[in-house]
Amino acid sequence: MHSREEQLAAFGRLLDVLDELRVKCPWDRKQTNESLRPNTIEETYELCDALMKGDRKNICKELGDVLLHVCFYAKIGSETNDFDIADVCNQLCDKLIFRHPHVFPPAQGESSNVTTAGEVSLQWEQLKQREKDGNKTVLSGVPGALPSLIKAYRVQDKARNVGFDWEERSQVWEKVKEEISEFEAEIENMDKDKAEAEFGDVLFSLINAARLYKINPDNALERTNQKFIRRFNYLEEHTIKRGRQLTDMTLAEMDHIWEEAKKLEK
Repeated sequence: MHSREEQLAAFGRLLDVLDELRVKCPWDRKQTNESLRPNTIEETYELCDALMKGDRKNICKELGDVLLHVCFYAKIGSETNDFDIADVCNQLCDKLIFRHPHVFPPAQGESSNVTTAGEVSLQWEQLKQREKDGNKTVLSGVPGALPSLIKAYRVQDKARNVGFDWEERSQVWEKVKEEISEFEAEIENMDKDKAEAEFGDVLFSLINAARLYKINPDNALERTNQKFIRRFNYLEEHTIKRGRQLTDMTLAEMDHIWEEAKKLEK
């Protein structure tokens, strides 16, 4: 591993390279916050993909791509004299210190003696409310552009931090069953709009159950996505090897190969 001096030198090198690219490269020179935004989202998802796969080599690579975007936005901010990378780092450090009084005791004000991760989370939300530019409401800190599944988890977690939660986590299963029953009733009634609303309630309750049992629903669903892709790719590959097309296969024949794929995973 590199020393702190080497790490700082590498970060300085990145800023120097970006400065030069901004001047000499036609593509880098014309970039704006708006033009970079879609690429930032893509790079973030690529990082998430590498994290899910535990691909350490690509985690390092994708972290670099995300870091480039952070530095690029700071570079654009410096060109308009709004902020630079030092402001970004200092604001982040100030926030981290303020929100961790159990680690960085304030010179004045209340000391903190929280000892568990749950207490830290509750303290974090309370301190955010006290910040001058903090969130005006408990849920206002959840970005509106988040994917729906992640947003559901975050709003539930935010509500939990102020005490809005089940007294016993097992109570959530009655809510899940209730929402499934209401969804089934609307399906029977053939009311598409109400069925969609009730299906949303089913998903929301299942995400809530996952949260209560310390399961990240987005990670869980992605694991299932990857498992389905692996098995379907196996099905397609072995169908082609037999000189056939999926569209020519019966469901029973496809199920047989699907079971082969499941056994191989075990």
